[in-house]
Amino acid sequence: MVQALLSNEPIIRFGAFVAILATMAVWELLSPRRRMDLPRLLRWSNNIGLVVLDSLVLRLGFPILAGGMAVLAAQHGWGLFNWLALPGWAGFIVGFLLLDLAIYAQHATFHAVPWLWRLHRMHHADQDFDLTTGLRFHPGEIILSMAIKLGLVLTLGLSPVTVLVFEVVLNASAIFNHANVKLPAALDRALRLIIVTPDMHRLHHSVNPLETHSNFGFNLPWWDWIFRTYRAQPIAGHDAMTIGLPQFRTTRDQWIDRMLLQPFITPAAVSPPPGAPAGSDAP
Repeated sequence: MVQALLSNEPIIRFGAFVAILATMAVWELLSPRRRMDLPRLLRWSNNIGLVVLDSLVLRLGFPILAGGMAVLAAQHGWGLFNWLALPGWAGFIVGFLLLDLAIYAQHATFHAVPWLWRLHRMHHADQDFDLTTGLRFHPGEIILSMAIKLGLVLTLGLSPVTVLVFEVVLNASAIFNHANVKLPAALDRALRLIIVTPDMHRLHHSVNPLETHSNFGFNLPWWDWIFRTYRAQPIAGHDAMTIGLPQFRTTRDQWIDRMLLQPFITPAAVSPPPGAPAGSDAP
């Protein structure tokens, strides 16, 4: 069964991606959380265009991706988990948690280091917030992210199944927690004990720097609690908060050619005011 999963990895990943994308798109249409300011056709065509470009860059730029690296590590006994000979279930749980912690740490680092923020801020420059925002990343960030992930998979010796499951869950989470969907408040409070919800992550896309530089988690909310980067609600409330960045406020900024140029223009200041609290409110 494991071999069947690995041999069908592209189909599994693509099928899961299409399924969650379609599900969240219908949910957004039926129960939107916020009114959208820009035309959907403009944003979706350019944001999805970036996904296509990013996919081509990865396929052309890397001989193998994370799943392939995991297979190589398993075949040759490379990496910490292979040396320790951990039981499969323990390797899966610990490996999944370490991958998620690494994504959190990488995300926080891309906010803290100015030249990395130049790449990542294109994701934040979207003036609306919906499922396509979760697909909108600069090719430069995608390349760096994959290089980091390959190094982590190799160093830890993560199993191919762990990597496959994590990749599927991460893609699904990115679409889910960027979706413009309305959840009952009680359900949102319950869900954010175990996963990052759209309301929790939407705050991260606020134009307010104190909110932009908080809630870094993508899958699990626990790292934000542990490292005190959690904020429960936006100061202005979800309906009144402004999404995006102050320096990219024109419709023309949402075209793919301008998005690709964003790392090379305007200052790259990233930090909240000194002494500002890292987080607020318990979950």
